[in-house]
Amino acid sequence: MSEHATARNLLTDNPALYEARFPDPDRLAARWTEEVLRTHGAGPHVLDLGCGTGRDAAHLHATGRTVVGADLSDAMLAHARTHHPGPRYVRADLRRFRLTDLAAQPFDAIVCLDSALLYCHTNDELDGFLDSCRRALTPGGLLVAEMRNGAFFLGRTELLDAPQIRGFAWEGTVYRSVTTLTVDRAAQLLRRRRVWSTEDGSPPVEQHSAWRLLFPQELRYALAAHGFTVLDLHDGPGPRTEPPWRAGSAVLPGGSADGDRLHLVARLGDG
Repeated sequence: MSEHATARNLLTDNPALYEARFPDPDRLAARWTEEVLRTHGAGPHVLDLGCGTGRDAAHLHATGRTVVGADLSDAMLAHARTHHPGPRYVRADLRRFRLTDLAAQPFDAIVCLDSALLYCHTNDELDGFLDSCRRALTPGGLLVAEMRNGAFFLGRTELLDAPQIRGFAWEGTVYRSVTTLTVDRAAQLLRRRRVWSTEDGSPPVEQHSAWRLLFPQELRYALAAHGFTVLDLHDGPGPRTEPPWRAGSAVLPGGSADGDRLHLVARLGDG
């Protein structure tokens, strides 16, 4: 392969391209989140951490909630303000943030979808995230998260055995990605190398990212250390499971953690 161009992240640097690669016309993640919030009696003031393009935050806003969307990507935030208005969008780092930078009063719930929590790569970053959430929530407030499941990789290699090749068309250009996942056991990270190519003669673009591999009991321990009570922690169904969660189905506590996604509901305090 020819020498690669580099980019911080082709998709997150180009939000319209991101939405084309991951279409969500039914807003499944946001509808699942709203069902969880209703089931557990969350109040209306919600923070969407790692809000990305703003699709989920805007859907939650449309249900009648007061929503703040926070992200570290200026490109994503600009896209959200233009294409998914309604919430207030603010730049913030989920690994350590201050309530005063986001809102005038604490939130009733914080949601963190699509593995955004797993960008806390170290214990200090995870502690920073949970401490910031504790300070930003009302007593009894909810933390709702959806992410990759670290326990899935205990003896399971199907996501690691071969590169994943994907392609899609956007605005007349066909984009092709080759993604390789590897487990860094010392750092407890799932590392991703992705190479993008197109047919227009542009040089390939290589990008690298990683997610923390958190295990269910490890996550329970960290949450308890920051004053949270776990109400639910299970592998599915959820918005990115197969089969996915469907509207109208109950959001009930689950007891298994075998799948590749993990779904968390925790309450600040004794539950």
